[in-house]
Amino acid sequence: MIRFLILAGYFEITMYLQLSGKLNQYINMHFSYLAYISMVLSFMLAIVQLIVWMKKMKVHSHLTSRSAKFASIAFLIVPLLVALFFPTVSLDSTTVSAKGYHFPLADGSSKNIQADEGTTNQYLKPDTSTYFTKSAYEKEMRAAAKKYLKKDTISVTNENYMEVMEVLYDYPDEFAGKRLEFTGFVYNDPSDAKSQFLFRFGIIHCIADSGVYGLLTTGNTEHFENNIWIRASGKITIRYHKQLGQSLPILEVDSFKKVEKPSNPYVYRVF
Repeated sequence: MIRFLILAGYFEITMYLQLSGKLNQYINMHFSYLAYISMVLSFMLAIVQLIVWMKKMKVHSHLTSRSAKFASIAFLIVPLLVALFFPTVSLDSTTVSAKGYHFPLADGSSKNIQADEGTTNQYLKPDTSTYFTKSAYEKEMRAAAKKYLKKDTISVTNENYMEVMEVLYDYPDEFAGKRLEFTGFVYNDPSDAKSQFLFRFGIIHCIADSGVYGLLTTGNTEHFENNIWIRASGKITIRYHKQLGQSLPILEVDSFKKVEKPSNPYVYRVF
């Protein structure tokens, strides 16, 4: 009985997330086929467990059968109640502030922060090195960097956002002087009123390895409030950030405009 309830509950909530269009806030949609496969399998296995349970129920009393029926209905409703009354919320600068003002790169300092928080959440730079051997990761990133270094202007899209950010932080000196344009929401730098971060929340595989990724921008002639979405373009430079205690690739903005929030504010890593 318990197995049936678990499998049926998983099927219900996955089906709800898919039909409501909220599944993309939990997993990288490039791997959505895995969710569909697991949903179908869980439904099939739930039916098998239901048949097994019904056969066993034949030897129990009528009272026991009625109690079990009531319990099964109650448990099956729970996943739907959770999905309906605990709505998903798009992450924004409020979430960034709640984490505290620290954006360590994917080096030893970031791993210490992750250990302290008990999460694998990442900051500023997407880090996919854990999914490769050291040599394979270097080969993968060099190939990606070479692709963008050939361009006079790097246009960051929903599809390449995560890849571009990763190579920028891996090889900042090589990209210095390149022009880049991208869209993100504003997070004002508490340590410098003239600087603003532009971020997107991204997912590598699922929400467990999600993070906030983007660049520090300077040269904005107009102050934007947190969570305003803008399209900025400018030149990549390297600057030491005193508050973070490290050099960062930043975007010296020479053009920007306010844009509407995307229908899907998340970006995903494409492998």
